Amino acid sequence: MRIIIAGMGDVGYQLAKQLSIESHDIIAIDLDQDRLSYSDQMADILTINGSSTSVSVLKQAGIDKADLLVAVTASEEVNITTAIIGKKLGVKRTIARIFNDEYLEPESGVNFNELGVDFMIYPEGLAAIETVNLINRTAATDVLEFEDGKLSVMGIRLDKNAPIIHKKIFEVTQQFQNVDFRVVAIHRNFRTIVPRGNDQFLANDQVFVISKPQGHDAILRLSGKENIQFNNIMILGGGKIGRRVASLLSDKMTVKLIDNDTDKAFELADQLPNTLVIKGDGRDIDLLAQEGIIDVDAFVALTEDAETNIISCLMAKHLGVKKAIALVDKVDYIPLTQTIGLDSLINKKLTTANNIVRFIKKGGLVSYSTLEGIDAVLLEYVAQPGSHITQSNLAKLELPKGTIIGGFIRNDEGHIGVGDSKINAGDKVVVFSLPDVVEKLEKFFVG
Repeated sequence: MRIIIAGMGDVGYQLAKQLSIESHDIIAIDLDQDRLSYSDQMADILTINGSSTSVSVLKQAGIDKADLLVAVTASEEVNITTAIIGKKLGVKRTIARIFNDEYLEPESGVNFNELGVDFMIYPEGLAAIETVNLINRTAATDVLEFEDGKLSVMGIRLDKNAPIIHKKIFEVTQQFQNVDFRVVAIHRNFRTIVPRGNDQFLANDQVFVISKPQGHDAILRLSGKENIQFNNIMILGGGKIGRRVASLLSDKMTVKLIDNDTDKAFELADQLPNTLVIKGDGRDIDLLAQEGIIDVDAFVALTEDAETNIISCLMAKHLGVKKAIALVDKVDYIPLTQTIGLDSLINKKLTTANNIVRFIKKGGLVSYSTLEGIDAVLLEYVAQPGSHITQSNLAKLELPKGTIIGGFIRNDEGHIGVGDSKINAGDKVVVFSLPDVVEKLEKFFVG
């Protein structure tokens, strides 16, 4: 596919990085030459210095021959305008990043498809949903669902007292044959391992497991954890993400929201009648103690400042909070945060890039997801008729080294991939892979 990306900030860069793995023709447009120079480090990317709302710049990028235009600049107006102009100039599909969720509401009265915007993506909304999922799955560090939860991948950090510590994977699977699951990755000491049966579980490993819904509780027990029902949540930061998280959770549990801005605190109190809004500095340990942080099940830091979020979450963990979740939009911080005691992190830019990639289908690819801080990807393919993946059972397939088939969905039912499983045409297959072998893997699914 020929794909034009307008805006090479963090979202555009992450998107280009993911798409370049799949041999797409990518053209990047940005007004900032420094950003484009940084993007030049990736192979097979053509860069154009200029405005994406310029007709001449879009024509220079070959807009009339492009399959997709993705506008992800820091300006909502530029993104929508770019998509509209691009559609008029002949691009097949358009995506625009937005910062105003009212555009997604049917009652807005505006049909953006008619204007030329095929798909709008709202990063703050995606980050809020991811946060809620992590709170609902209390023991998980990461949660990714496929086909409405028929299969899901959970990340779990192993404590030193976990029952499976020092056991090999094949020993655990033999001992618990009644549990339908498969270990698809282990993250250890900044290194991602696509495991085999002889690999051992070690303390502090972050283990990624694919399972069907009925297997979730058993997997948590194997890892020495339990899915506790959270009843009390404290949120730091009343921005768009914090506001939406509070709105989604306040009818199910007690929610306290802290914000340091007086006017915003009054506004939030009016908008969130079921949430206790507190005006104050969430980094103030006395304030946190006064507001009962020792009784809080989860602390979620969602301010615009990554350092504030990290520090406040570490204080919350020190005070005994069961789960701390931080919004960390500085990608360079992600590996660090996983070694200092944070339970989970949210990176809305990576989440946005993942969701945009799901809009792009190639070779039967349905979705493409990255996990924060993990040098690997989760892919969902549709097996094409006559494709190599359908020719024999999984044990006999010579898949590229660094890949593992976790499971597949057939006739609306999830199945875990084991050696004697055979993929049929039309199955949706979930695969965990190291990035440098994705192109080889894709050939197995093309008819």
